[in-house]
Amino acid sequence: AGFHFDDEKFEEGRKIITDGILAIKASNKQDNFEVARKKLGEIVHPLQDFYSHSNWVEIGNELPNSNLIRSDTSIGNIADKNRATCRSCVGNEMTVDDCTNNILEDILQEKILTTGYFSLDSQIKPQGKCSHGDFIDKTSRTEPKGGISKDTKTSSHGHLNTEATNLAIAATRELLEDIRGAAGDTDFLRMMGISKGSNKALCFVIDTTGSMSDDIAAVKRVTSLIVDSKVGTKDEPSVYILVPFNDPDFGPLIRITDPDVIKSQINALSASGGGDRPEMSLSGLQLALTGAPPGSEIFLFTDAPAKDSYLRSTLIALIERQKTVVNFMLTDPLGLRRRRQLSQMKRSPGQLYQDLAHISGGQVILVTKREVAEATSIIIESSSSSLVTLLQAVRNPGRADNFTFLVDESVRNLTIYVTGRSLTFTLISPSGVSQSSDNMAGSLATIRSVGNLLTLRLNKQVGLWEIRVVSKGSYTVKVIGQSAIDFLFDFVEFVQGPFTQFDVLESRPRAGVNGSLVVSVTGSDSATVTEVTLVETSGSGEVTGSVESLGGGDFLVRVDRIPSEEFVVRVKGQETIKTGASPTNFQRQSSTNLRASTLIVMADSDSSVLEPGTPFSVPFTVMTNGTGGTFTIRATNDRGFNSIFPTSLFLVTGVSTNSTVTLTAPLNTPSGSDVTLTIEAEAPGAADTNYVVLQFSIVTRVTDIVRPVCQVISVAANCSDNCSEFTWELTANLTDGNGTGIERISLQQGNGTFNTSTVVGIDGENVTLVSYVASCCSPDVELVAVDEVGNVGTCFRTIRETADATTLPLLANGITTEETTTITTASRGNPLKLCSYFYLTVWALVMFGPLTTA
Repeated sequence: AGFHFDDEKFEEGRKIITDGILAIKASNKQDNFEVARKKLGEIVHPLQDFYSHSNWVEIGNELPNSNLIRSDTSIGNIADKNRATCRSCVGNEMTVDDCTNNILEDILQEKILTTGYFSLDSQIKPQGKCSHGDFIDKTSRTEPKGGISKDTKTSSHGHLNTEATNLAIAATRELLEDIRGAAGDTDFLRMMGISKGSNKALCFVIDTTGSMSDDIAAVKRVTSLIVDSKVGTKDEPSVYILVPFNDPDFGPLIRITDPDVIKSQINALSASGGGDRPEMSLSGLQLALTGAPPGSEIFLFTDAPAKDSYLRSTLIALIERQKTVVNFMLTDPLGLRRRRQLSQMKRSPGQLYQDLAHISGGQVILVTKREVAEATSIIIESSSSSLVTLLQAVRNPGRADNFTFLVDESVRNLTIYVTGRSLTFTLISPSGVSQSSDNMAGSLATIRSVGNLLTLRLNKQVGLWEIRVVSKGSYTVKVIGQSAIDFLFDFVEFVQGPFTQFDVLESRPRAGVNGSLVVSVTGSDSATVTEVTLVETSGSGEVTGSVESLGGGDFLVRVDRIPSEEFVVRVKGQETIKTGASPTNFQRQSSTNLRASTLIVMADSDSSVLEPGTPFSVPFTVMTNGTGGTFTIRATNDRGFNSIFPTSLFLVTGVSTNSTVTLTAPLNTPSGSDVTLTIEAEAPGAADTNYVVLQFSIVTRVTDIVRPVCQVISVAANCSDNCSEFTWELTANLTDGNGTGIERISLQQGNGTFNTSTVVGIDGENVTLVSYVASCCSPDVELVAVDEVGNVGTCFRTIRETADATTLPLLANGITTEETTTITTASRGNPLKLCSYFYLTVWALVMFGPLTTA
């Protein structure tokens, strides 16, 4: 109820918002922008719901309630729990027609705050209280009947939907300005995902054990070349991530936006230690998977098998949730000292890397030290921001098979990757021309071999291609290209509520039964989806679903059966490139290989914020639709925090079993960091597994909730119509009182310059004296002061109104007794404002329609 401000849960709703703001600001200070953005999306919903579900509009407010984003003030005059707030709406026994005047007059006159009660299951509510309303709210059938929701034009108070919507937008803007003030413009844009180049991360996970001593120099050269190739291009990543690993240590995760700094960090790596051959490669990979934005590409360099193979199922869960591609570059010199190690990697430990790469849609490339540099181009091509997958297939055990893929007009730089030993293939173009694998420079493709990887650079032909592979050993085939047109997808479940809505599944979908997914086309406004198929990776079966357009490039897909075998998602569609032209067909495929499960694992928590040193409980539920028995439970986190959980649970078919994971972050955990918890359930004999992945922010308890105070001491100017020849000056004192102290002062508006100095106030507090000078053509100034925990204080002054130039004298202690403004002669300049385009971009990223859910 608090999440939606239902049931008069005002304090609970505000706590969700203010706790979220603290987490966002702390995360931004740690450059943890992906976590901050997710948290922002969480708190925008209740903030907007306040205006739809409360009577804030009805009691005459025309401005947003700023106290919702502050925890040190009163939300308003809240109705007592025993006070009646509504009468029944006007209507007959079967319908409720008019709720215009259902809020009691004394509530309106005294400006008492209330919200509607809401329940999907029960008609019970406190006597005399308002309901949310609408057909699905059962409390609205109890006296007083009807409701006060303004969610839509047809809601009980739909006549006020426009007013509520405008206030929700204004409140969201106020929230964003507060976060922007704390973060600064650059970090705010990065948090919003508005940056040059690609929003993906470029991730390197590098083995630094002693056995890499003669390889790490080559790795440094390769990674530097990769970084340099991206700088200044549309593929330049928003962030670089480096995770070194050794044995027994791994990490830390290093997140950097400056390409020169990431190269310096990589060049500072040295190879030492390790001892035995297997290393902590999967622990390093886990950090990268949880630290990178979804859809990123990770490159892991090592010469050894994994010591921490117990993380296999956890990494598979993270790969499936993040849809991240993982490539392994395994250096394989022919020196005798590593032959035993090579034989290890070709057995089960090496197969582990193959499994993870296969599931993610990546490659395992076995190269010698000399071949590492040659493989650089593969990594550069694979990390393109506009990379799309046309086909991906695995045959293990190997067998002869034919694969087709459709190339459309938008695809360029078409490439086929084939991994495997002792195989042959024939490539056939749409025009029927063929080229065999022994022809390295034919008319259809140029073929290059690096280690175990064959790269075919195709000469583009639009139409249906075919590649016929013959091999007795296992092999992979992957066809990629660059194109703006791609797709995103999530498996979803229908959620009962006032609107048709879906929740994204946080675990594997249920195997063998019907299911739904939402597919979103990206990169084209005219593209439409015509077919979505779940294709079993083994090639033995396909399930095609029905497609329904949801508008805005989104499509709901229903399938009557989700395969029990591993599968990928294949999307076919059409795009109209020119008005009046015939549509062209396109085909794309998910890079991530997926599995369904007969297990259901769900988890939730009252909060998504951990406090260091305080045990944090995460309740979870497990149920099987298959055979019951004793199931293995694993709970792993990427930070190595202490956790308590049952190692097994006995499950009865169709019956939910509840338990809890207790997680404790050490006291010295940095505020603004995060932890990813993966809870897994495994059937007897490892016949089936499922999981849930949860991410929590870590925030140190904040006692300073008071904003910095700005007191204008003097404003002096003598401006004329020729504004460029004159300047004006402002002096102000800024203090944080007994708080954490002012960390940063900046200009939100104004083209002038300012200087600061620090003095001690009369009560011993630090006072920052600001002297600002600007041209009279820049008549407005807004100073922003941010303290150590992100509280933001602002100070706005203008010289636009005409008056005599005066100066307010400073008091002896350097602080005026009250906030004062001295107005001087106005100029004809314009205030500096954020452009409309910026805010439109913000709305597109953050707001999914201001009032769309209950």
